[in-house]
Amino acid sequence: MCLRSLRALALHTAILVALPTVAPAQSVMTQAIRTSEAQEPALIHADQQSAAQQKLDTLYARLGKRPNIVWLVVDDMGYGDPGAYGGGAAIGAATPNMDRLAREGLRLTSAYSQPTCTPTRSAILTGRLPVRTGLTRPILAGDKIAKNPWADEISLPTLLSGAGYKTVLSGKWHVGESEGMRPHEVGFDEFYGFYEAEKEITQGVDKRRYPDLVLNPERLAMLRKTGSSTALVQAVKGGPVSQVEEIDSIEKMAEGDRMLKEFTVKKIKELASGTAPFFLEHCFMKVHADNFASKTFEGKSGSKYPYKDDVVEVDAYIGEIVDALDQAGVLDNTFIFVTSDNGPQLDSWPDSGYTPFRGAKGSAWEGGIRIPAIAYWKGMIKPGRESDELFDLMDLFNTSLSLGGIRDKVPVDRYIDGIDQTSFLLADDGRSNREKVFVWNEQNLMAMRMYEYKIHVKVVETKAQWLNIDMTTVSDVGLAPWLFNLYIDPKEEYPVGHRMNAFLASMLAEMKAHAATFKKYPAKNIGLGQ
Repeated sequence: MCLRSLRALALHTAILVALPTVAPAQSVMTQAIRTSEAQEPALIHADQQSAAQQKLDTLYARLGKRPNIVWLVVDDMGYGDPGAYGGGAAIGAATPNMDRLAREGLRLTSAYSQPTCTPTRSAILTGRLPVRTGLTRPILAGDKIAKNPWADEISLPTLLSGAGYKTVLSGKWHVGESEGMRPHEVGFDEFYGFYEAEKEITQGVDKRRYPDLVLNPERLAMLRKTGSSTALVQAVKGGPVSQVEEIDSIEKMAEGDRMLKEFTVKKIKELASGTAPFFLEHCFMKVHADNFASKTFEGKSGSKYPYKDDVVEVDAYIGEIVDALDQAGVLDNTFIFVTSDNGPQLDSWPDSGYTPFRGAKGSAWEGGIRIPAIAYWKGMIKPGRESDELFDLMDLFNTSLSLGGIRDKVPVDRYIDGIDQTSFLLADDGRSNREKVFVWNEQNLMAMRMYEYKIHVKVVETKAQWLNIDMTTVSDVGLAPWLFNLYIDPKEEYPVGHRMNAFLASMLAEMKAHAATFKKYPAKNIGLGQ
């Protein structure tokens, strides 16, 4: 490709990032079909759709109710942490329960999250990219947002509740704790958990790590004035919030996930005894830094490090939750999905997980957004399946609506980025219905994966090892976008763009078409700037 062409591509990139006002034609690469201007184009697999629907219809005819939906979301667990993904005992923390679910279900090897936790947690509950909802980064202590992003969003628990589901969130929320933004106010029937991430709670009591805060009463008072919650709370839709436990020591925080697990196990028994199907999202506090081992699990990992002990703890609780579903007699009517909300937070190393890929939490590199994801459903998902086809965690929104029998309730008055992956998950030889994954980092359109190719129009550059958040810059690419073939270069080390790949311009056209959707469906600004 000549220099003039490269400069043209660079200009094309600048236009793309500026969000064009005219939707371009599709490129020669795409096979996805757009059925609505407000929904992401999807691949159509008619045979597997029929096979999956037949499975669902047969199950419904036998049991007379829609399936339960259970998400188990680990915080900051790396792609390489579970044994099923190359970690486990080999890196000092055995994960027999996650490994068993992977063996007996579907192991996804190209599943994607958002770069950080709040964006992912909002995306899976709305089916929308964070730039569309305004929840582009974690809401931190002291943040003042311009408006409630949930006021005009339609959440998954709201839609499922309307279809007769009982909806419960147990664990970490971290998508707003102001009035009108809390779980029981955005659709969940019940919430038992923490508004904040683990570090935001323990920083006020851990004098070894934060002496300038904990040992300085004036500074500690400043932190408390932000209104940041430091308690385990419980609330029901339309009711008050009650404090279950004030977390005033690292020892109490260490037992946080145990308390959450005990609630979830008890709640499963209660929900299973009723006639309504249920949606339960269990979000672990761990293994987000700062990690402190529970008394029961301290030293129980091969490595003896707190992070690894906590991986072992989380894995054990996943086993207990699945066992609770089995003992309650609902395992064969429950779709279970185990995943992480983003890549490992290497800034807190060695209190962090492992990824074999470049980058980590906070970046658009594979290490920040490629996460373990396991779909398990006894008798419905064929055991031993593995797929490298694309899955975005936003797809859980559409898929859950489909499982709940309300596929027609996917909103049409806003852009939905999620795709219904029911047929991919349930058909014995299912193929993904997703053709592309778009990667945003806050307000920046960074990259896109399509097939085994990934193209970057902006890149996160790390200025010091391990500091993938605190010491990085976001940079424009040079003469041409950086295009990688992930099958020969999974670490994204050597762009093949104009030298070894024929689709640089075509992939840019796909990104431009994506950016053009923001003309009619603009990004929402709630004041969460960088």
